[in-house]
Amino acid sequence: MPAADASTGPLAGLLTLVTGASSGIGAATAEKFAEAGSSLLLLARRRARLEQLAAQLQGDHGIETRVLSADVSDTAGVTGAFEGLPERWRSVDILVNNAGLVKGVAPEWEATPEDVDVMIDTNVKGLITMTRLCVPGMLARSRGHVINIGSIAGQETYPGGSIYNATKFAARALSRALKMDLQGTPIRVSSIDPGLVETEFSLVRYDGDAERAAAIYADTVPLKPEDIAEAVLFAATRPARVNISEMLVFATDQAAARMIHRRQK
Repeated sequence: MPAADASTGPLAGLLTLVTGASSGIGAATAEKFAEAGSSLLLLARRRARLEQLAAQLQGDHGIETRVLSADVSDTAGVTGAFEGLPERWRSVDILVNNAGLVKGVAPEWEATPEDVDVMIDTNVKGLITMTRLCVPGMLARSRGHVINIGSIAGQETYPGGSIYNATKFAARALSRALKMDLQGTPIRVSSIDPGLVETEFSLVRYDGDAERAAAIYADTVPLKPEDIAEAVLFAATRPARVNISEMLVFATDQAAARMIHRRQK
């Protein structure tokens, strides 16, 4: 099948940077944005996965792609990697701050310092770092959009989620305050906040325990990564006068963070 004509898509001529692009919501977002004609800068730690995805998207959609193997929690490392790119690949029009994780379900007083650090460094400091790297260029070019992938965990607390809750509440505050700081400019800021989505998220939370992770999604119908990717694309493709500030997306089986319908076996 011949590659799609990227020049006709609603995001043709734009460059999108997606963090955490090697799997889950990040990879699905890259796919949707490629279909829409955007060039893609794909950032994550797992270079082999990024290269495979970049090659697939370039072949399927005829877009330009580039991979950046870096960890957003390593401020110096990701800054150096980004600043070492050619100017063309630093001229980001849409930043999708997707990289994020959760470690464990321990109460606040039992969470290990290592788990606390990695959640704060990734979910909060990583978001700040990528915003700091991209927004000045957006201002200089008088166009741009920062889209942060938040969570219902940034709107509701629940047992065993205190540190992760704190990081996602912080991400929500950063999104709202960034829009205020950018008031009077054409730069848009959105927060797309998913509920239960079946990704590697729970596998990371439970340190690779696949059985325990699978139980989170058992006997219910969770969201798929592409459901959130479509919401991200919707926000990115609104007319310039429209800013989708926040969007909370639940599965039909979910009514609150811990209120999920489970079918009887």
